[in-house]
Amino acid sequence: MARILVTGAGSGLGLGAARELAEHGHTVVGHVRSLDRAGELRDALGDDGVILAAELSDEEQVRALAGEVADAGGVDAIIHNAGVIDGPGILPVNVVAPYLLTALVPAERHVYLSSGMHRGGHATLDGLDWSGRTRTASYSDSKLIVTALAAALPRLRPGVSSNAVDPGWVPTRMGGRNAPDDLELGHRTQVWLAEGEDPETRTSAYWHHQRQQRPHPAATDRAFQDAVVAGLREHTGTSL
Repeated sequence: MARILVTGAGSGLGLGAARELAEHGHTVVGHVRSLDRAGELRDALGDDGVILAAELSDEEQVRALAGEVADAGGVDAIIHNAGVIDGPGILPVNVVAPYLLTALVPAERHVYLSSGMHRGGHATLDGLDWSGRTRTASYSDSKLIVTALAAALPRLRPGVSSNAVDPGWVPTRMGGRNAPDDLELGHRTQVWLAEGEDPETRTSAYWHHQRQQRPHPAATDRAFQDAVVAGLREHTGTSL
């Protein structure tokens, strides 16, 4: 059985993934924004799970989270599930935090939450404020960038499996209660990829409901990938 970190595990897709992984017998390290939001997660994980709190828009808290994951015994896989759809945290939470956790937490498998909306993102990094002090990117931009990061990782870290997932428009707090897609299918692909038991998952691809799809062309463009990694390395002072 694997040890798997799930960010944003307090509700929605993250909670669903954490619960399913625990039911499959894996040890889940569940991240929440604050421990007072961890009630459902505690119930889902029982005594075998680990719950850690961090504000992912704060880089120092992200670094502290990485240290706490190591202290808890490390992980085999990370589901980079946490995200925000609006506000100044778009780049810090949706992009910088996954980058830092990728760099600082050794793992064999990475699963990044993307979105079909990434296809509306702008394939440029000009003028981005990675810190979030000023809003310089849309949700779509952030998901295009993190999809490119996911595609770049296996080239930069041979032997590491890295995939991006479009969960669909699902009824979470972000998606709204009237969202038309299936919440169970939304997190099932994340679980399947994080477990890594199916040979089909040991790749680098963009997935929707366990089917590969073609992402925005920039996501697979090596020059754009390298620019993303270079920009994040310069901003954080941390290399992959």
